[in-house]
Amino acid sequence: MALYRLVALIRNPSDEDFLVVQQIPPPLLPEEEYRGFVDSELWDLPSAPLNPLEGDRRSHTVIEGSSSLSNELDLSKFDVDSSLEQVLSIVRLQTTFDGIWSVWKYVKEPEFGPGPVINTLFIVGFVKSKEGIIAESCWWLAKESALGLLEEVKPNAIRVGPYAFTVLSSKLDHATNFRAVCSLHYQEYPPGIIIVPMKSRTAKPFHTTNLVVVVANNAFHEPKESNFVANGEALLVDPGCSSQFHGDLADLVAVLPRKLLVFVTHHHYDHIDGLTVIQKCNPDAVLLAHENTSHRIGRDEWHLHRTLLSGGEKIKVCDHQLEAIFAPGHTDGHLALRHASTNSLIVGDHCVGQGSALLDVRTGGNMKDYFQTTYKFLELSPHVLIPMHGRINLWPKQMLCGYLKHRRARELSILEAIESGAETLYDILSRSYADVDIKLWIPAASNVRLHVDHLAYQERLPKSFSMEVFNSSHEAFLAEMGVISNM
Repeated sequence: MALYRLVALIRNPSDEDFLVVQQIPPPLLPEEEYRGFVDSELWDLPSAPLNPLEGDRRSHTVIEGSSSLSNELDLSKFDVDSSLEQVLSIVRLQTTFDGIWSVWKYVKEPEFGPGPVINTLFIVGFVKSKEGIIAESCWWLAKESALGLLEEVKPNAIRVGPYAFTVLSSKLDHATNFRAVCSLHYQEYPPGIIIVPMKSRTAKPFHTTNLVVVVANNAFHEPKESNFVANGEALLVDPGCSSQFHGDLADLVAVLPRKLLVFVTHHHYDHIDGLTVIQKCNPDAVLLAHENTSHRIGRDEWHLHRTLLSGGEKIKVCDHQLEAIFAPGHTDGHLALRHASTNSLIVGDHCVGQGSALLDVRTGGNMKDYFQTTYKFLELSPHVLIPMHGRINLWPKQMLCGYLKHRRARELSILEAIESGAETLYDILSRSYADVDIKLWIPAASNVRLHVDHLAYQERLPKSFSMEVFNSSHEAFLAEMGVISNM
């Protein structure tokens, strides 16, 4: 069942300015070590949840044009009054308002999962003057200023959010061009970063992998600079859709330019299952991957040209410039990708849209590397994090600090379990993951093993703890879990 949100586009009829509100960030973590990591200001259109009416209640606000939505959204069943009251309380606008609201746009969110989609109704209203008093947290934003803030981002500078971008996207040529050729349900934000969640063989609670698409705005020309390891007219990141959706991927590749780059963050099948489709549809495509990842991708999956990356390489997609970031931790060949003009970071599986990431002990997953990569991401000060599973995150530093805190807390609980006598993998899991559904213990076991390795690296394990006993307990743990799962 979908959730809904009401967004108000408040405009002045004499120009193209619109009202934006400073967004409230998540609460800061109280620990001193995280206080220096603060995300920059984020401004966006005022919004509020749009909830169904309860009982016999009715809304009295008239939204002109709402009948055009009747097949998708019956506003008579929603509490528009409360949503609009909440929006207006945010802006505290004290000026002459014509009182007429009209439907501007209805946007259905793609299915990122694991929770319900959040569909958005944009309504537009006009004030007669901008001279009225507004809340200190509000700002009349000019169209040109907004476009500049969106397309030429500076680290730690003011940010403009996705609702405002939706208003401005029609002014951007690349958005219009991609919309004309792509039939898949996608989201674009930041500008030039198109995210297409596609069903994949990923682990629960997710069911899709985000295919990221970057398409050239302008005609292709060979770059004058020689410091680009690859250049093309379009870029795909992590084509990991399952076989049932290979037809959709083939249709997309067919309408993209022939000079196609394919970047994979790592080798897991929910990130590379579509490679065979791409090489069949476009024999000119070039695969970009870390050497450790490339070794794990067979020739059946990709027999065309490969360019190996180690981190720091620059990639050009016409007017888009990107940089590969070596980001080990999840695997030993894991890469991230920074989009220069928007300062956004495509993080692969280092972060996920909900919960925390699992590290793969079988292919070089490493907790020390994971911590170091997280700090590396914090130093980059990205404006948006784009995971391959789930929604984008608009508060990157807050999310990354939350990951550090969670991992440290989990590691401490593992150490306490060991200090209290736990010797085997099952013993440690049963104590430190007692609050976690037992069905998740098997995937969590990989992280526990890596946390124990990390504790050993830091020389924090008790002298009485035997790594030999612990390492030999893995098969017994799986057998124990097999007995439990069959009960």
